[in-house]
Amino acid sequence: MEATTKIKKSVLIRQRKEQEKAQQGGASVAKLQNCPTSPRKMRLVVDLIRGVEVEKALNTLKFLNKEAAIRVEKLLVSAIKNWEAKNEGQRVEDSALFVKEVSVGGGRQNKRMRPAPQGRGYRIRKRSNHVTLIVGSKNDIN
Repeated sequence: MEATTKIKKSVLIRQRKEQEKAQQGGASVAKLQNCPTSPRKMRLVVDLIRGVEVEKALNTLKFLNKEAAIRVEKLLVSAIKNWEAKNEGQRVEDSALFVKEVSVGGGRQNKRMRPAPQGRGYRIRKRSNHVTLIVGSKNDIN
């Protein structure tokens, strides 16, 4: 008699995600871990480029007057390079690349104490974030 094995839910979720990645094909991912900017400030920048064509997104980030824009611009360039490496023989200009998905999550917090009046201490939370950027081609969707 065969022993039935019960598969953990986390393993099933991981297998499902791997299947979705295999189906995506042309999309490429770039991640930025532990960026020392608060997630709220980063989301203000990221919301401007979500779903936008790559050329327009690069121009937006280049002329945006925020520190987080510099880091997101580097991340976007990295995602484009990853796409080029994955899809050899195709040109970026011809493939109509766009920012398919961008997500910002909270990262590690450094916790510090600051002296306050009457012997107390105020907490300082130096926040960081994780950014995941996925670039895809409009030609692959159709």
